[in-house]
Amino acid sequence: MTSTRIQIDLASGPTDGVIARPSNEKAGVIVLQEWWGIVPHIEDVVRRFARHGFVALAPDLYHGKSTVDAEEASHLMNGLDWARATAEIAASVDHLRTKEGCTRVGIAGFCMGGALTVLGANAAKVDAYAAFYGFPPGGADLSKVTAPGVLFFGENEGFFSVSDAKAFAEAQTKKGAPTSVHVYPGAGHAFFNDTRPEAYHEASAHDAWRRTLAHFARHLQG
Repeated sequence: MTSTRIQIDLASGPTDGVIARPSNEKAGVIVLQEWWGIVPHIEDVVRRFARHGFVALAPDLYHGKSTVDAEEASHLMNGLDWARATAEIAASVDHLRTKEGCTRVGIAGFCMGGALTVLGANAAKVDAYAAFYGFPPGGADLSKVTAPGVLFFGENEGFFSVSDAKAFAEAQTKKGAPTSVHVYPGAGHAFFNDTRPEAYHEASAHDAWRRTLAHFARHLQG
């Protein structure tokens, strides 16, 4: 399975992204980057989803910039226009529906992209989402999220509020949008990133991936 660069049309002008297309499939997944940008790990996740039958698209929210340096990644994330990024996610969802012919679309994101996943589900009509170790800061308007979701954290999460995510999931489930939070003992932030041996937690990563595929199979393919 290969991935290629494509152009995504926005009201503010075109941007680009990385896409992988399986044959004869009409379910799509938007993949949202960590604070590093579109690095090989994210491109690999795009291809992983495609191998399971999803048209997978990662919009480049940093517009060509990426890094492996934590200080620079922090600078890039702090400089991100989150309103614009959310609009680009919504445009990417629309791209999968109108240009790729996807009848159902989900979002999956990691770290910064995990928080943007929930914001994207609030801004665009999606059918499911999965957020890995990321959640919007307190005060964010999430009232328009109607899709079922799964959220994953390690028990040693140091960047995002797991308690806020749990409260959100409980409220969502009560209003008819089933949402679950899974917290993995012994895991920390970025436990899914197998290119970072200091953070990767294999058992947790495998279980979260299994749950994500099952969630998307049910709501996007089933």
